[in-house]
Amino acid sequence: IMLLCPPVTSQRMQGLLLLIFAKYFHLPFLRGVQTETTRTGLGGYWGNKGGVSARMSVYGHTICFLNCHLPAHMENSDQRMEDFESILQQQQFEGQAATGVLDHDVVFWFGDLNFRIDDLDMQVVKSAIDNNKFPMLWEKDQLNMAKDSETVLEGFQEGPLKFSPTYKFDVGTNTYDTSGKKRKPAWTDRILWRLRATAPALGAGKRGSISGLTSGTKVTQHYYRSHMEYTVSDHKPVSSIFTLQFPYKVDIPLVTIIVEDEWNCVADAIAKFKMAPNFSRSSWDWIGLYKVGFKHHKDYVGYVWAKQEEADFHRQEHEVTFTEEELPKGSGDFILGYYSNNMSTIVGVTEPFQVIITLHCFLEVKTMKCVLS
Repeated sequence: IMLLCPPVTSQRMQGLLLLIFAKYFHLPFLRGVQTETTRTGLGGYWGNKGGVSARMSVYGHTICFLNCHLPAHMENSDQRMEDFESILQQQQFEGQAATGVLDHDVVFWFGDLNFRIDDLDMQVVKSAIDNNKFPMLWEKDQLNMAKDSETVLEGFQEGPLKFSPTYKFDVGTNTYDTSGKKRKPAWTDRILWRLRATAPALGAGKRGSISGLTSGTKVTQHYYRSHMEYTVSDHKPVSSIFTLQFPYKVDIPLVTIIVEDEWNCVADAIAKFKMAPNFSRSSWDWIGLYKVGFKHHKDYVGYVWAKQEEADFHRQEHEVTFTEEELPKGSGDFILGYYSNNMSTIVGVTEPFQVIITLHCFLEVKTMKCVLS
């Protein structure tokens, strides 16, 4: 369970949905966020099949997430590979670094990839599942076999399929297809990853498989599993948890916000901020006050414009003040976040601090205003 998980971006194409979330303190180091969609259904006219992706730079390292729904049916293994290659060719991003999906330092590829189990008949497959003899099925898995012959799959890795095939079930049950079609069970739902310019394999640790880049980036998979408890679909959901480790290339936020540990009264509600030399500021930028646990950059309690005045051009440090109307009428833990209009994201945050402004404090301020008037 994450302390704060605001959304970074999202992309949808009919039944395909990709959501990217991040802990709040990572937000200032996620840059160059872009999304793409590619339709492959009905010759590229329909989005029931295809891919949606999101890419970004994370602490200076490029990462791409690609969610695909590839063609169905046993005999369409070649078509699945053709569609995958078509998606990779069509998805191009702006900028000089990592213009294509496979140009990224790390790629996560997942979704209903629809690969099936070849050669073995239904009874052999079901017997292997019942007796947990998964290795004999791995050898006939179309995706595993394609890795040996398809150049485009070079470098893609996947954790061991130690769970039962996730397709096809009678809806509402854990029983494989009993309809007239009697689809053979298969691992259609997959999660793979790829590292650019991989170094020699580092082996597998006790807690999961590990792979690394020559630049020092490492990906560790902690688990890879299905969820049999969900019965609303003829597929079973699949999930995985990874840890990414890499040396910082970018470790200074574009905007640094300075705030006191506590705001005890309206007069304390001041924030100072300074910007990195390469930051492109907009007059539509603002600083929001967020309660710990916020889920979106618009979930602020209050905000103030970080307006750029002529006198600001030569200042290294700037200041904003929150008025009574922008403050919560009670206590709690909050953070400040600087929202960049040009980049459409939060580019600077504070550590959590306390706001302890009581009703008595508000009454005192109002009384002072009355006396001064």
